[in-house]
Amino acid sequence: MFLSVFDIFKIGIGPSSSHTMGPMTASVSFLERLSSGEQGAFDPGSVDHISVSLHGSLAFTGKGHATDRAVMLGLLGFRPDNVDADLAEQKLTELKSCCRLETAGCGNVRFDPDCDLVFDYGPALPLHANGMKLFAYDGQGDLLLSETYYSIGGGFVVTEAELVADEKAPDADLHVEKEAIGYPYPFGSAAEMLQMGRASGLTIAEMKRANEESVLGHEALNQGLDAVWSVMDTCISRGLSQDGILPGGLSVKRRARAIHQRLIDQTGSNSQQPHAINDWLSVYAMAVNEENAAGGQVVTSPTNGAAGVVPAVIRYYRDHCIDTSSKGIGDFLLTAAAIGGLIKHNASISGAECGCQAEVGSASAMAAAGLCAALGGSNEQIENAAEIALEHHLGMTCDPVRGLVQVPCIERNGMGAIKAVTAASLALHGDGAHFMPLDNCIETMRQTGQDMRDKYKETSLGGLAVNLPEC
Repeated sequence: MFLSVFDIFKIGIGPSSSHTMGPMTASVSFLERLSSGEQGAFDPGSVDHISVSLHGSLAFTGKGHATDRAVMLGLLGFRPDNVDADLAEQKLTELKSCCRLETAGCGNVRFDPDCDLVFDYGPALPLHANGMKLFAYDGQGDLLLSETYYSIGGGFVVTEAELVADEKAPDADLHVEKEAIGYPYPFGSAAEMLQMGRASGLTIAEMKRANEESVLGHEALNQGLDAVWSVMDTCISRGLSQDGILPGGLSVKRRARAIHQRLIDQTGSNSQQPHAINDWLSVYAMAVNEENAAGGQVVTSPTNGAAGVVPAVIRYYRDHCIDTSSKGIGDFLLTAAAIGGLIKHNASISGAECGCQAEVGSASAMAAAGLCAALGGSNEQIENAAEIALEHHLGMTCDPVRGLVQVPCIERNGMGAIKAVTAASLALHGDGAHFMPLDNCIETMRQTGQDMRDKYKETSLGGLAVNLPEC
């Protein structure tokens, strides 16, 4: 299955791609189906009442991830990439007061957030840890439409039927489908990617660009890449300018601005240690994840919980490396997206499925590959860089304290960025030959995630989330 660079890098809002952006998108999708009358199955004007239930990880960590707020915004017609913060708050206040949704297709519909949005703390739905159900009724209480959605990581949402069909589809059919669609370089594994690179003489970024341009065209792709980096860069700058306490009740202070100022003050002085470059990487990543925790605009990279790693390494490339260019940033994003697509297709980018190895681990692999490409690495060196970074995140659990993407997530992004740069540098000092192929490492992550107990996969029922100071 071909994944575009804009599937991997989605512009949206915090604090979570799985728990905020996904449920918002699902709610918008359900509302659109209601407005169409499900292709003539019923009169949209007969819709009287909507209710929603959240299950599994969406229930257990939904409050911390603002899932309830996201569902309401989706039902109010907001999409993750177009949320006007002031208007959204106004509409939410009105909804909580009048308990009515003003919809374009169905008119005035009842929805009481206190009664019609249920956090179900029972067993998760069978197909995925992030499940939700939406129901619509007429004035007599008869069911008009129901749907089960799964938020499968990185803002991706599928219906129950789509997920079942995807699980039943054999890999061979998926590969044939990719070729039938007509993408020039339909690689589904790192081994295929390297083989196609050798046969064509193209870099990974050039092959990814050819695939994208076969659908989008040259100008649209470049504009989209510029927009993604602009949002990433703005998010770093905004995070570096903000002070205060992050929402959610943990009383976590924003630290990026103060650390950044100290680094600026120490620049060129005898007081700055050689390892200060790690502090620059960390502060860039922390700035993004502090913004994410505050519900600001971020780019899934490949998720919100891991949104700081790739932008931090790109900012490091632009501001601290030598012989950098705007082309290098484009090659970085394209290469990182190619690696992210392989990981998502063959394993997971979801903390609810495989723990944080699938989020920060994947982001670090993507960033390592992207930096290696931007610095002129060969395809084999790029694949090696991704493998090194992912290998050294294997087994990492997802254990956010109180379900908030703050502790340990903010600092963890900084560590992921540092590992990415280290991995790229190690790969560039070699010739690309190495013992463990990236494909095998991705498969190891998938197996490790399957074996990992659910309490270590985003439910906040294990790990750091339950080992807190007693105050």
